[in-house]
Amino acid sequence: MIRGVLRKRGASAVDRSVFSFGDLLGESLAGMLQRPARSALTALGTVLGVGTFVAILGLTATASSQIDARFNSLSATEVSVEDKASEQNEFAAPAFPPDADERVERLNGVRSAGVYWPVRPATDVTVRSAPVGRADDGGRTQVVAASPGVLGAAEPTLSQGRIYDDLMSDEGAYVAVIGSGVASRLGITTLETRPAVFVGDQPFTVTGIIENTERKADLLLSVVVPRTTAEKIWGPPAGGSATMLVSTELGAAQQVARLAPTALRPDHPEYLKALPPPDPRLLRSGVSGDLSQLFLLLAGICLVIGAVGIANTTLVSVLERTGEIGLRRALGARARHITLQFLAESGVLGAVGGLIGTSLGVVTVVGVALARDWTPVVHPATAAAAPAIGLVTGVLAGLYPAWRASRIQPAEALRR
Repeated sequence: MIRGVLRKRGASAVDRSVFSFGDLLGESLAGMLQRPARSALTALGTVLGVGTFVAILGLTATASSQIDARFNSLSATEVSVEDKASEQNEFAAPAFPPDADERVERLNGVRSAGVYWPVRPATDVTVRSAPVGRADDGGRTQVVAASPGVLGAAEPTLSQGRIYDDLMSDEGAYVAVIGSGVASRLGITTLETRPAVFVGDQPFTVTGIIENTERKADLLLSVVVPRTTAEKIWGPPAGGSATMLVSTELGAAQQVARLAPTALRPDHPEYLKALPPPDPRLLRSGVSGDLSQLFLLLAGICLVIGAVGIANTTLVSVLERTGEIGLRRALGARARHITLQFLAESGVLGAVGGLIGTSLGVVTVVGVALARDWTPVVHPATAAAAPAIGLVTGVLAGLYPAWRASRIQPAEALRR
């Protein structure tokens, strides 16, 4: 009993080593500043990871805002009306009346409206730029009958010429507007010579070449002729093949879709089916969600790469400082003191890398937005959380090297 008491008294006579917070910061800073180049390279992994994280999230938010504007200006202002007369009555004539454009354009909120249908599938004709010659190039060309309102609703950009107007359409003029793809394939480079395209044996004078469109991009690969001319040559559209394209003011698409069938056919509104644009909120959220998930995955990969770099460099530092660690242990440093020191070093490197990476990420988002004439969007939560993410990444990366350092025995270390 007495021996046991003496042992306890002897043990209590030895003070345990104390490692204060100030000592921890001092030793950690000294360890990092001892090899500044290595510390900078170690922090570089976190800089790249966090910078990529902030840049990707910022660019995603910025791109999402541009998607919002695009949906609002185009998708939310487009209505399609389909001919369903043949499904309701097999003996019914085409549902669109001759004055369909004027009827719909009288609705509030409508900018332009027009009826179109493909005439190529109904008539086995070829398209050429000369009355004779090979028809291989023209075999892939689609011929579309369209009222002038279709070209107005499609909002085309012309590289040359003009689109045909209501007067040409009412007179049944033999004119055509062709897409840039068709013009290139047929070898039409200028309208100064008044070129013509031949649909079968029928010539059409080219009045314009479409370079781009906001809607109905297939017009770039089509020959577009007036609706009245197409009916005179090939007859009315086949059952269910005609469609009306309507462009509306922002916010009017849903109302126009409800009223269009009745305005066109008050006697049989069921012969027509209006397709309003999808809800832009659901469409935006779906696209934005997909972009965010993809880019978050890429940002996570970058952070993992940065963490692996910190872990590798810290582990090498532990192996190089084995003698120093052994000396500290021999002088009374406990295992948890060594663990805390290396965790502090890796955590500080991660936090510093997170701060620098956040700054670089924000600068990248602003630079890209200015270059593309966009409005930069960076959520404050992202900028605030990024340095903390760097700190956590550094601490997690230093767990294994710190544990290895704490396992080094003083006697073994000093023998090396």
